Amino acid sequence: MVARRVDRAGAAGSGPAVAVLRALVDEGFDRRSWHGTNLRGALRGVSPTQTVWRPGRERHNIWEIVTHAAYWKYAVRRRLTGEKRGSFTLPGSNFFPAPRTATQATWRDTVALLTREHRMLCDAITRLEDRDLATPVGRGQDTVGWLVRGVAAHDLYHAGQIQLIKRLMR
Repeated sequence: MVARRVDRAGAAGSGPAVAVLRALVDEGFDRRSWHGTNLRGALRGVSPTQTVWRPGRERHNIWEIVTHAAYWKYAVRRRLTGEKRGSFTLPGSNFFPAPRTATQATWRDTVALLTREHRMLCDAITRLEDRDLATPVGRGQDTVGWLVRGVAAHDLYHAGQIQLIKRLMR
């Protein structure tokens, strides 16, 4: 377990490197950034029907990409905090099958899951200190800083993928 407890005032002892990574994660998800559309922005105006449209056989749709992104926010948070495996809201891992038809309620719940996982991940990042970023996680060469940078890049990758899928629908 790497993440620290937040003090009673709500601030952690994180330093400037953690603050930069936290900003990077937020920019990739829902904050203004120079690179253009972030993940949350890519979902703006997407209808439930559009979420289950596939660009080709055995290609992922927007609903599957969103639940996949939520899962990996959970997975990184779990690695940072030491939370046990298997506690994600949906059964399974990585990619989750989309419903055949999506309703406004199921789509709203799916976006809420993504947003909730993002907030919990950001809380875990805020509890880090700069010295934690070089800490190895798992069995390989992965470090805390590498995971946090990776989850930000992951959001941006899938934001671009969603933007492309929306264009292909036209």
